[in-house]
Amino acid sequence: MKHTADGKIVIVTGGTGSIGSEIVRQLLKTKAKQIRIYSRDEHKQHELKNELPEDKRLRYLIGDIRDKERTDLAFQGVDICFHAAALKHVPVCEYNPFEAVKTNIVGTQNIIEVALRNDLEKVLAISTDKAADPGSVLGASKLMMERLMTAANATVGPHRTRFASVRFGNVLGSRGSVIELWEKQIREDKAVTVTDAKATRFFMELSEAVELVFRALEHMQGGEIFVLKMKPSKRVIDVAKEFIRKHGKGKRMSIKMIGLRAGEKLHETLMTEDESASAVELKDMFVILPLARGVDMPKLTGYKGAKKAPRGAYRSA
Repeated sequence: MKHTADGKIVIVTGGTGSIGSEIVRQLLKTKAKQIRIYSRDEHKQHELKNELPEDKRLRYLIGDIRDKERTDLAFQGVDICFHAAALKHVPVCEYNPFEAVKTNIVGTQNIIEVALRNDLEKVLAISTDKAADPGSVLGASKLMMERLMTAANATVGPHRTRFASVRFGNVLGSRGSVIELWEKQIREDKAVTVTDAKATRFFMELSEAVELVFRALEHMQGGEIFVLKMKPSKRVIDVAKEFIRKHGKGKRMSIKMIGLRAGEKLHETLMTEDESASAVELKDMFVILPLARGVDMPKLTGYKGAKKAPRGAYRSA
C-alpha cells in the first residue's frame, strides 16, 4: 500500500525528540526519498545516529527553528514537514514564557514562511491536549501554534502548501514523562510522586500516537486540527499504582502527593464544546474544521466515513 511519504523528501523538526525520532523510525519503513532530522542538540543527534540503522536516506541537520535563515536552507527541496520542535514541559514554559513564545510561536511562524518559500506540499504540526482551553503558557503557546498553522492556509497564494495540526494527550515513555521519574524513584527507593489523587489524564503509547499522526497526514486538506481518539482516561494515581505493581519488583513503595505544579490542570481537554460544533468524526480521530477567515473549508468527501461529531467537550473527566 502506497504511503503518503513514498518518493518524498521529508524533514522532521525536533527530529531527535521522543515524537520526532519515532516519526523518523516509522519513515524508515516507507519509501521516502530522503529523511532530514533537524534539531539543535548535537548530543541527541549523535545518540540517534548511533541508534538508527545506517541508511543513505538519512540526513542529520543541526539547526534551530528560531533561526529562519538556517531553517530555510534545511527546507530546500523538501516536500513534507513534520513540525515536532517545541518547548513542551509545563513548568519550564511557565517559568520561561519568553522562550516558549520564541520557540512555539515565532518558531512556528518561521516554519510557515520557509515552507511557503520552498513550496512544500504538506506541513503537519504536533500539538497537545493542553492547547484546548489552555491554562498554562505551554497550552497558550501551542494554541497559538495551531492558530498560525490554520491561518497559514489563507496565505498560500499560488503555492501548493497546506498546513494542519494534530493534537493528542500524554505519550507514555516520551522523554521527560512521569514514567521516567517513577522509574528513577523506584530505583532509588524513594516515594513515587503524584500531583493530585483526583488528577486524570489521557495516555497512549508512542508508536500508537505516531501511527495516527501519519493517518492525519494522509487525510489533511488544509487548516484542520486532528484530535486523536485516546484510550479511556485514567486517574494518574491509578497509573502510578499499576506501574509500581509491574516495576516495583515486590518493593513496598509509598505514594506521595505533591500538589499540582504551576500551570497544571486537574483534568485535561482534547476538544472543547465550541470546537466540537465544527468537527467531524472518523473511526480513530475527530477533525476540527477551520473557521479562520480566508481559509477554505475542506471538502467532507476527503474524509472517508466522516460523520458529524457529537456536541460536547472531549475531556479526561
